[in-house]
Amino acid sequence: MIIRTDFPYETTREDVRIPMADRVELYARIWRPVGDEPVPALLEYTPEGLTDRTAPRDWQRHPWYAGHGYASVRVDVRGHGCSGGVPGTGGGPGDGGGPGDAYDAREPADGVAVVEWLAARPWCTGAVGMFGISRGGSDSLRIAALAPRALKAVVAVCCTDDPYDNDGHYLGGSVLAADLHAGAARTPALAALPPDPLYVGDGRREQWLTRLEAVEPLIHARLAHQTRDAYWSRESVREDYGSVRAAVLAVGGWHDPYRDTVLRLVEHLPRGRVRGLIGPWSHQYPDRGLPGPAIGFLQETLRWWDHWLKGEDNGVMDEPLLRSWIGESHPPATGYERMAGRWVGDAAWPSPSVVPVSYGLQGAPVAVASPQHTGLDAGRFRPLGGDADLPPDQREEDAKSACFEFPVAPGEPVEVLGRARVTLRLRMDVPYGQVIARLCDVAPDGASTLVTRGALNLSARGGRDRAAPWPVGSYEEVAFELNGIGHAFPPGHRIRLALSSAYWPWIWPRAGSETGWTLDPAGSTLELPLRTAGPLDGGIVFEAPEQAAPLGVVYPATLDEPRPERVVVRDVARGAWRLEVNPRRGGTRVYPDGLEVGEEGTEEYEIRSTDALSARVRSHWRIRLHRPEPAWEATVETRSEVSCDAGGFLTSNEVVCREGDEVVFHRTWERRFPRTAG
Repeated sequence: MIIRTDFPYETTREDVRIPMADRVELYARIWRPVGDEPVPALLEYTPEGLTDRTAPRDWQRHPWYAGHGYASVRVDVRGHGCSGGVPGTGGGPGDGGGPGDAYDAREPADGVAVVEWLAARPWCTGAVGMFGISRGGSDSLRIAALAPRALKAVVAVCCTDDPYDNDGHYLGGSVLAADLHAGAARTPALAALPPDPLYVGDGRREQWLTRLEAVEPLIHARLAHQTRDAYWSRESVREDYGSVRAAVLAVGGWHDPYRDTVLRLVEHLPRGRVRGLIGPWSHQYPDRGLPGPAIGFLQETLRWWDHWLKGEDNGVMDEPLLRSWIGESHPPATGYERMAGRWVGDAAWPSPSVVPVSYGLQGAPVAVASPQHTGLDAGRFRPLGGDADLPPDQREEDAKSACFEFPVAPGEPVEVLGRARVTLRLRMDVPYGQVIARLCDVAPDGASTLVTRGALNLSARGGRDRAAPWPVGSYEEVAFELNGIGHAFPPGHRIRLALSSAYWPWIWPRAGSETGWTLDPAGSTLELPLRTAGPLDGGIVFEAPEQAAPLGVVYPATLDEPRPERVVVRDVARGAWRLEVNPRRGGTRVYPDGLEVGEEGTEEYEIRSTDALSARVRSHWRIRLHRPEPAWEATVETRSEVSCDAGGFLTSNEVVCREGDEVVFHRTWERRFPRTAG
């Protein structure tokens, strides 16, 4: 990493409040060049507080952009951080979204107002770009879909264009137990954080109490909408790609669950306004990318901004439509510093260099009834580059699945780029179930490395917008895609397709699904997107990563032994398995303004091998804010639990907020949601 302190422009920084039409003010921090010459503005708009949670990351990039001739602006979403108002409520009556709901229509509407406010500043040329990662990237796309005139370009990183099937709530129409619960449990904790008195001043406590009165667990809205209905589609860019008028640089990583957004955007947006980039990374900006290699992402985006916001003819649109990383085969591990592979370029997507090739499954019909704890080696749904994020050796999971293998012949490797697809002829003796497909790279020594995977809730086989029970005792053909990947299977290895009927804690099981299903290989195929070398493969080179000088946050060492990130516990007598997760989302840190933040969380996922209804998840989050001078302390604590019986989901949630020793807010919720699909 190269730390830059010398920039073409001298810069200044100021904190301001941006007024909305209803008189609510959003808190903003602006870095921009010194002087009177107008410059374009870049906006990052996200709910995580700019004075604490994202400040270290903000300091890496916003001053860097300002030093290269842009006003770089970071804004707290309404009801978060130091902004006024209450967080989004999910939209219409009965949705039950609660504060922090990413699908509230007011959030992108506020974003449009911020874009227009920036464009009207005397120090702005009137041209605005937006960038962000995760929710910040998704908001950038949603705001672009509202087509504010001043918004000329977007850089959307690790984000979703489809909140139902690609945002950590559902996968193939099945409830995602791990990320749905973890995210929905953590978000109320963030939404309940108080404004910082150092930046908000008078009225801060009243603002906090008003915010707390609107708190409701997000999982209520997510489980109230188990098919792709209007709740999901109204804020989905995928519903109308034509609404996006700004130029879009879509960025993802093969170890990030959102990477298919990149493939869809480069396919559906006009070629003259979109470019895609997919590397080997997890859920991080590519200049912080793990697994590596990291790239000079700030320099790469600067070229994008210079072209679209300053009108420079710098060749950025001469790059391939899609630049992607094809990884070489690697031994299974739960984390990698750097991976081997190469960059390739495609001028169109779907690419003429990629040809779908079908492999027929062989053998007699096979009954698959995977143990309910199949999936404990799935890894983290949203990897962040941690030591235990990625899936370990898959041999144990493969042993609980029906496996079909295809040897890689001597000679050239088999390279895949894009989304594999399975077509399966199944029979089921119960009305509900799911099928999970994993594609693995099996080395000569038997080690099995997960390459990609996909899932289908069999009641969603006719579409995610409906739930149709399986015709008991009958065969049907189903088809679904796996997540996109770029990977080279070397000669002497085997391509393994592993099919299971359970995948906990990613997929929440359904009562009766323990019996699994029967697969008829004779009517089943695996289709791989095989890629041959293309004319644009050579010469794709990125600069070394650069960032601005760090903020200077201190991460104190403690005497406590660090808790493992992921631990699997087997209760032999009960036949139960428990996955214990330490999310490691911040730890203890001290900011230059004196703010001390301590954050810890735990997640537990438990299930018995033979009982789908034994599935249970629990989480606990605690965030403590403390400033010695002027003295201030606040604590937010949340607990959440979800289980399921034959008829529906049972949820229990609690939020407790303290200022000093005083409990200022305490509320619990007990809700039941019928199992209509999922």
